[in-house]
Amino acid sequence: MTGDMRETKECQLKDPMDLFNSGQVVKICAPMVRYSKLAFRTLVRKYSCDLCYTPMIVAADFVRSAKARDSEFTTNKGDHPLIVQFAAKEAQVLCDAARIVCPFADGIDLNCGCPQRWAISEGYGACLINKPELVKDMVRHVRSQIDNPKFSVSIKIRIHEDLKRTVDLCRKAEAAGVSWITVHGRSIEERHQPVHYDAIKTIKQSMSIPVVANGDIKTLKDAENVHHLTEADGIMVARGLLANPAMFAGYEETPFQCIQDWVDIALEHGTPFTCFHHHLMYMMERITSKQEKKVFNVLSSTSAVLDYLSDHY
Repeated sequence: MTGDMRETKECQLKDPMDLFNSGQVVKICAPMVRYSKLAFRTLVRKYSCDLCYTPMIVAADFVRSAKARDSEFTTNKGDHPLIVQFAAKEAQVLCDAARIVCPFADGIDLNCGCPQRWAISEGYGACLINKPELVKDMVRHVRSQIDNPKFSVSIKIRIHEDLKRTVDLCRKAEAAGVSWITVHGRSIEERHQPVHYDAIKTIKQSMSIPVVANGDIKTLKDAENVHHLTEADGIMVARGLLANPAMFAGYEETPFQCIQDWVDIALEHGTPFTCFHHHLMYMMERITSKQEKKVFNVLSSTSAVLDYLSDHY
């Protein structure tokens, strides 16, 4: 475990369900490969994000290898409430991974939505929506083996073509003790097709636990519209937050202060250059000209990026 994970022992773990019981729509930063790491979570928390997820971690590797644990999972005192998302296909492996992160995080999430070929061929991600009994079993196992009653166990899913199957899956998970369900309103095959917000609403109306809506939410206005369309208890955003980490605080586009905050946080966390630069490319996408992008996007060192920013901003 990394040093800052150990210091989290003294941190105040939180009950994520308190957010859902607050009566406010919960604003959530999605699990994003490479991107929703500690430095970025620190940034979005500064700008009204209520709940953050780690990138998806393969539970079997995490349990087996200390190296995987150190590289995949870093947190600190301010990084709460935090949900660690796992890819898993065996109940006991998911439990073992949950037990490792339990002292440092506020809950785990089982990924039942990743449509990437590698994940599905390994038995992870979106193929789990076709295995409701296995999902139920995994949730129940974690529930029975983690002593902390405030530790949440959630799932993130895609929808079936036949929505009755999705509702059945959700009800089984609910019966097993799942805390909430995040629904990405597309099927496994759909990539850029419109999100089925009506399907999310149907699922919400079928459940008595919180439901979170996810898919194509780019602005705070989108988030409000989706809440209105789905009646969801929370809104989870991925690319919209990459483009504008201050979105939940009501900014239409990334404010310069947010860019400055990212530079400070990333340098303090020792963020690798590629990741540091990519985040800036996303944040500046809407506020820079084609010509400026051409120059900025090929910069190849932190000092070149810092010089560019101080010259231009």
